[in-house]
Amino acid sequence: MAGELGIASVEEFENKYVRLVGIRKSLKELPHSNWDCVFFDSQMRHCRVYDVRPQQCRTWPFWDSNLRDRDSWQRTCETCPGSGQGKIHQLTTIEEQRKKVRV
Repeated sequence: MAGELGIASVEEFENKYVRLVGIRKSLKELPHSNWDCVFFDSQMRHCRVYDVRPQQCRTWPFWDSNLRDRDSWQRTCETCPGSGQGKIHQLTTIEEQRKKVRV
């Protein structure tokens, strides 16, 4: 992602765009924009780094926390209107994605 954004080093990129959550690294969110990711363009409603997005984004919304039960999935769909829309995924695909990131 650093290279895609023209940033010279991974360290510089992480200092600007990444935070630690426990032992994991996560992209920062912007409090003044409803906690959207720093790379989410809220005007155009798309990710500015979609082609090089990290695994946390590639596996969304198929996280344990979102798939725990019907209520969790409903909250996910309310928070992220794109969830529950579009292409129908096979259960095997969902389970593969779910195993990649445990949140």
